[in-house]
Formats: sequence, C-alpha cells, structure tokens
Amino acid sequence: MNRFWSSVVHKLTPYVPGEQPKQTDLVKLNTNENPYPPSPKALLAMSAEAAETLRLYPDPNADRLKQTLADYYRVTPQQVFVGNGSDEVLAHTFMGLLKQDLPLLFPDISYSFYPVYCGLYGIDYQTIPLNETFEIEPADYGIPNGAIIFPNPNAPTGRLLPLSSIESILKQNTDSVVVVDEAYIDFGGESAIALVDQYPNLLVIQTLSKSRSLAGLRVGFAIGHAELIEALERVKNSFNSYPLDRFAISGAVAAFEDQAYFAEQCQRVMSTRERLAEAMSKMGFLVLPSAANFLFVSHPDWDAATLAAQLREQAIIVRHFKQARIDQFLRITIGTDEQTQRLLDALASILKR
Repeated sequence: MNRFWSSVVHKLTPYVPGEQPKQTDLVKLNTNENPYPPSPKALLAMSAEAAETLRLYPDPNADRLKQTLADYYRVTPQQVFVGNGSDEVLAHTFMGLLKQDLPLLFPDISYSFYPVYCGLYGIDYQTIPLNETFEIEPADYGIPNGAIIFPNPNAPTGRLLPLSSIESILKQNTDSVVVVDEAYIDFGGESAIALVDQYPNLLVIQTLSKSRSLAGLRVGFAIGHAELIEALERVKNSFNSYPLDRFAISGAVAAFEDQAYFAEQCQRVMSTRERLAEAMSKMGFLVLPSAANFLFVSHPDWDAATLAAQLREQAIIVRHFKQARIDQFLRITIGTDEQTQRLLDALASILKR
C-alpha cells in the first residue's frame, strides 16, 4: 500500500474488466462485443469530424444527441442524459441518486461494477438472491430500501424480466428510485423507457456499446423524469463538463438514424444465439434462456474453469466467473456464424475426451 494514497483508495476493490488480449488470432467471445461493424453511416459521420474544428471543444450538453434520443424514444430532451459510456452514466447515478440513508438493493448475481461503485461512494447495499432458476423475484424487492438497481436482461445470466414485473417493483417502491440497466435490451427485450412518463422514480440506462457496435466510442445515456436527469447533470458538471467528444456525438446520432442497419444486425445476433443455444443443449449443456447477446451455460460433467482453459488452448476465449453459485457457468458472447461454428467444433472435440 502506498503511504501517499488517500484513505478512500486504500479501501477500494476495483472492477476487473473482461480480458482484452493483444493476440489477434483469437475467437474473442468474452466481453459481449458485437461481432459486426458499426453502421456505415456512423463511420462516415465520424470521419467527417476529422477536421479543423477539433481545435474547439465539443458541445458540453451534446444537445444534438439528446434531441436525437428524445425523438427516437418519444420523450423530451430534458428527460435525456448522456455520458462517456453507460459505466460513467451509472457512476453519476450512484452518486446522484442511489446514495441514500437506507441500503441500495440489487441482485446477488448481477453486474459486478455495482458493489465497486458502492465502495467508491460509500453506499450501503444489500444483495437480493436470484431464485433457483437465476431469475429476479419482484416480490423480494418489497422491503425497506434507499433505491434499487438491476440489469435487464440481467448480466451475466441473460434472463429477462418482463415489463409487468418491472411495474410490480415500481409500484412497491414509489418512494425509491428504481434504475433499470438495459445494456442488452435490444437483443430481445422490451425497454422500460415505455414506463418513464408513468413512474417519476424510474431511470433507464442504455449503451451504444452492444447493439450498435460502438463499444470503442464510449457513449451511454439515461432516460427518466426531468428531476432525475437534473441530478445527473449536476454531478456531471461537477466532474467533467465535456464527457462526449465530437466524434462520439456525431457517430451516436448517425447510429440512431440508421434504423434499418441496427435492426438487421440485432436480428443476426439473435438468430445465431438461438442456433448456438440449441446446439449446446444437444451437447448436454444447461443453457439459461437469454435475451442478451450472450449465453450463460454449464455442463454437468465438466468443470467450467477447465472448459474455459481447454477452449483457450484452441484460441477461443470465453468468460468464467469465480463467484459463488455461478462458478460452474461460462458466459459466451454471440459471435459471427463462423466464430460460432469454431466454438461448437472445439466443444465437440473437448467433450469427446
């Protein structure tokens, strides 16, 4: 420990992101990146920003992007917040809305950044166990709390909570902010954004990293009641007034304007997901129902860490979690059809041993 560190740093347990290997010949199925390129219109829009105007700061409010998102989701610009990836939006949300007197609630198996934010901001929290089939039980959230957050579909399980269940949680918690983290919603779910005008305590967070193939651009956003958004703006402008650069704003706007390309790529991922799920089930894997761009799987006869290691020997990397209850599961990102076939061929050879 460094003697010059602050007391806060000494207590932190940082988030560990998925491996980004330098080796280029790997089939990389470990970090839920989209296997297909961004919209050509987004790439063109970003190229156009490589001009002398880069000497100027970007719009600190990203008004053009906020208007685009407001039009797309049929809300007002005052209901939209944008940030440098959904992780930054989440960070501001934890500080601005989730730091309350009573504990924050979230699932025991969920996005592993949540407890990290709690440690960073000194937020008391309580985890709520998923049920035996790794689903969120809305009734379990009807206990005293300061706020609630959960991913939908959940990560790393991929299981989807229907809007009726989200409404049940909202109705039980009218005095608490409820945050729905929708990083994967475009791969088969219905967004809770449809509920924000009805429930002033609801905040929905999304990202362009997954379904719009822009993980390298770092753009995230939140939609909710204007009073919730104002809290995020106050935190953002106390931290970094310019979180989105000119490339990010232009690329994000163009990505949302290219609806046909977006829909086509999402459908390709979903179709491959269903084929992979069926094939792995036939191999004897337990495959949880997924509405995300990944599968969460286990095999009754194989140790998950051993499977991951043997796949890596064949230049295929997947994500293994060591957390209790899920240490025998692998999370496998949906790749291209070619990558998927390589995975299936590798699994077939391993399972025969």
